[in-house]
Amino acid sequence: MGSADERPDLEALRELEDVLRRLAQELAAWRRRALTAEGRIADQARESGEGGAPPLLELEEANRALEQRLGTARARLSDLISRLDFLEVQALSSEARGGTAR
Repeated sequence: MGSADERPDLEALRELEDVLRRLAQELAAWRRRALTAEGRIADQARESGEGGAPPLLELEEANRALEQRLGTARARLSDLISRLDFLEVQALSSEARGGTAR
C-alpha cells in the first residue's frame, strides 16, 4: 500500500499494472503450452504418416466409403419398396377381380 498522502488513483493504477503483468505472464505460459502441444500433435501426425495416411485422412476416406455404401443401400431399398408396391397393387387388383392373392 502507498502512503497516506499518495493519490488513490496512482495506487489503483499500480495495482492494475500488477494485475496486467501477472495476466501477461500467465498468457505467455499458456501460449508456450499450446505451442508445445501443437508440436507434439504435428510430430504424431508425421509419425503415423510413415506407414500410411494420418488418422484424419483415414477417417475421411472411411467416411466416404460409408457414404457410398449408404447410397447404394438406399438405392436398393428404394428398388425393393417399388417392387413391393407393384406386388401390392397386383394383389389388390387380383382380389378385386375375384381371384385369390395368395
